[in-house]
Order: sequence, then structure tokens, then C-alpha cells
Amino acid sequence: MAKLTALITGASTGIGRALADEFAAAGHDLVISARDAMALDRVAGEITAKFGVTVTPVPGDLAVQGGGTALAAAIAARDLTIDILVNNAGVGAAGAFAGSDSAAQLGMIDLNDRALVELTLVYWPAMLAAGRGGVLNVASTSAFQPGPLMAVYYASKAFLLSFSEALWEEARGTGVKASCLCPGPTASEFRQRAGTDKTRLVTLGTPMPAAECARLGYAGWAANRRVVVTGGRNRLMAALVPFLPRAMVLKMVRGMMAPL
Repeated sequence: MAKLTALITGASTGIGRALADEFAAAGHDLVISARDAMALDRVAGEITAKFGVTVTPVPGDLAVQGGGTALAAAIAARDLTIDILVNNAGVGAAGAFAGSDSAAQLGMIDLNDRALVELTLVYWPAMLAAGRGGVLNVASTSAFQPGPLMAVYYASKAFLLSFSEALWEEARGTGVKASCLCPGPTASEFRQRAGTDKTRLVTLGTPMPAAECARLGYAGWAANRRVVVTGGRNRLMAALVPFLPRAMVLKMVRGMMAPL
């Protein structure tokens, strides 16, 4: 595979950090972004030392309106060309919709969906014109069903799955890849920030290490797999959902997302 440059958002921790290792191990240069500039500098140094690729940290806040455009402008100002876009940045918030914080709920849509589309609009046309590179979107197994007690998060990931699959079809035969990574429970800071570590979900098994999730995600993207679901049990559940009564699915998910 030719050496390309990958932009990875949310790259300072968790799955994003692990994906940065995977793309660097494959020989790609990186542009990494997150809000924490100091953390990005540290990650850039670690990856450069380990893999010998060029890593450019560009901090930015994708949750603000126009954050994607601002990040792309900052990258362009450094005369960098992005061949691969890894849309990993995301946020979640567990709890009932009624009485929830409106800023947090709307912020999920802004970061998980709007900013991702904004960045893809910037880079996707050039990828198609060049006939190389592609997009890896990080969704969740939440994308396969509605999520009572985490309604907006589940819906935001369903949007992402649908969007990713459509891109995959539009890119068919062009040489451009489009994959959607759908992890199940993964060991990362996301669980604490989203509050899912205080739900019954944590009683259902040991979360997958972020490094293993990223390994599967990169391999799936490299093979241009449309959807990559991590873990055998997660793949089984995702495949079964369309065949189960919807009321049963809703009750099951509500049970998983209920507070401990």
C-alpha cells in the first residue's frame, strides 16, 4: 500500500489513540487531532519514536459549529494533504431523555454527526478524484437498534452507519475505501465520560481492549469491508436484531442501559 497521510480525530485517547498506532504501523504519516494540545504532543512523540512516521498534532474542538472547517483550514495552512479520514471523535451521555441537559444532547449530534459530515465533505471529493485513500468512521454496535436511556447517542450512531454504507456504495470501483467500525463495549475513557460504566451493561462481560478493537478496525478498512463489528457475540447480536420483535429489542436495550 502506498504511503498516505491519515487524519485521525479524537486521537489522544482510547480507540482513536489505538487507531493512530495501527495506521502508523502500516507506514502512513498522521495528522492527529483532539481538544487537548498537550496530550496530542505526547502522543505524536510516542508514535514517531515507535514507528518512525511523521505525526503532526493539530488541536481543535469539533463540537463547536464550524469546527470541522476550522480544523481542515488549520491542516491546509500547514500544506498537508489528507488521503485518509478517520472520524473517531465522539461523545455519549447515558440516562433518560426527559430531564437531560439540552446542551449535552445537541452536542452529541454536533460532534458525532455534523462535524463528521463536515470533515467528510472537505476531503471525500479529492479522494474520489485521486482514486485512493478513504474514510473510516467509528460508530458502535448501538447503531443497530434504538437505545432507550441513551436515545440520542444510539440514534447518532445509526445515522453514522447509514451514512457510511452509502459512501461505500458511492465509492464502489473507484479505489477509495469506506468502512464503518462498530465496536461493542471497549476498555477506554469513553465509558466513564458517557456514564455507561454505571449501567447494567458493565455486567455483561469484559470489554475489548482498545488496541484489539483498532486492529480489527484497521484490517477491515484496509480490506474495504463495509461494516466491521468487533467481537463474535456483538456480530451475532447485530445480525439477529432485524429478526427479533422490535418491542423485545427495546426492552432488552433498556435493561442493559438501566442504572446499576
